[in-house]
Amino acid sequence: MVATLLAVTWEFELRGVLTVILGTVVWMGSIYLILGTNLGARLGFIVAFAGFFGWMALMAGIWWVYGIGLKGDVPTWEPVVGSTIIQDVELLHEAGVISEPIEVTDEQSSEEAAAMLEAQITDEGWEQVDPSAPEYGQAQASAEVYIIEEGAFEAGEYAVTAVYEVDPPHDSAFPKLGPNGEFDWIAFWHSPYYTVVEVAPYEEVLTEPGRAPVTPEIDGEQPRQYVYMIRDLGSLREPAALICIGSTIIFLGLCLLLHRRDRYVAANLARKAAVA
Repeated sequence: MVATLLAVTWEFELRGVLTVILGTVVWMGSIYLILGTNLGARLGFIVAFAGFFGWMALMAGIWWVYGIGLKGDVPTWEPVVGSTIIQDVELLHEAGVISEPIEVTDEQSSEEAAAMLEAQITDEGWEQVDPSAPEYGQAQASAEVYIIEEGAFEAGEYAVTAVYEVDPPHDSAFPKLGPNGEFDWIAFWHSPYYTVVEVAPYEEVLTEPGRAPVTPEIDGEQPRQYVYMIRDLGSLREPAALICIGSTIIFLGLCLLLHRRDRYVAANLARKAAVA
């Protein structure tokens, strides 16, 4: 029978289900059989389940710490609805990115307008990301998707010139433990995390057959555009955390049940000794 079940190779899903069922029956069933013959059916069942949920709590705790095993949704950048692509620096105020509007005259170039934005946005608590930081590349890749989807530019027609993000306050994630809030394993709630990616269009490049391609240059006459995104922190460790917390509660409940049984047994034995 077992050989017949293991020979199922034409349906991978069915084979996986049967493998889990057989493994559960053989592993847990054999342990329960040994405990049941030594402790009794009921007590052996409670001890076996206490050991199982204790092991589940330890395993899920390791998953929770290292972010491995059963994972949830990974962190991603999501567009701000209605303000994903901002086509002028003067519209950043209307989108809620900055509190004070920036007034740009016709004589000022796009580089000067970008410098004015950099000075104001950093004063309002935003931080310019270093191009060598991993966050810069992640934001750039996510912004490229929305730029192409919205039809603002095609691939290779623009350059990312700056990435700004809100510098999260110290209490942006809570609750935290410790004198300096360094223990954040239980920080289930977070403040919103926003990012603005500045892109500048290239000048039109004329290609000639037989000649090396010309390096594109940023067009200083055309206004720069901005991609406004919000960070979705996802739920990478949430399944492991729920398994760890739930298994710990069940494990402690079974341990309490075993402790109460031991007290009843000790009391009954003492009463019999006193009568004798």
